[in-house]
Amino acid sequence: MPLLLFIGSIILIILDQLLKLYVTNNIALGSVHELIPGIVSLTNITNTGGAWSIFSGNIFFFYLVTVIAVIVIIYMLKKAKKGMIIYPIGLVLLLTGTIGNAIDRFTKQAVTDMFNLEFMNFAIFNLADIYITFGVIFLIIYLLFLDKDS
Repeated sequence: MPLLLFIGSIILIILDQLLKLYVTNNIALGSVHELIPGIVSLTNITNTGGAWSIFSGNIFFFYLVTVIAVIVIIYMLKKAKKGMIIYPIGLVLLLTGTIGNAIDRFTKQAVTDMFNLEFMNFAIFNLADIYITFGVIFLIIYLLFLDKDS
């Protein structure tokens, strides 16, 4: 992984953890604070599962999936061809989001989520989830439009 991507990943993990710390220290569990009225609010919830609380309470499952995901992503980063930067950026975002949520799971046995989209019924999420989502989007773009091997 190029040094710049590594440094960016560390910065994004720190931002994720600082926001989670801010939310847990300043917003009561379960309460909601408007951030942008009608669009997004900040709340403080904990999630013992994955997206949409899938597999809630199965923390050891998430420990296992996290360890496997980190190993696979690092392997894929090492095997990444030089050139198309979107592919390693996608992988680094996946890794960064996985590590951000793993820190919560390993230290608190739950992930702190805070962003609530007011204009639609959607799962409450955090910065690490955003990193994972954009990582997947970048990988899909790469695989569909840029990968010359497929």
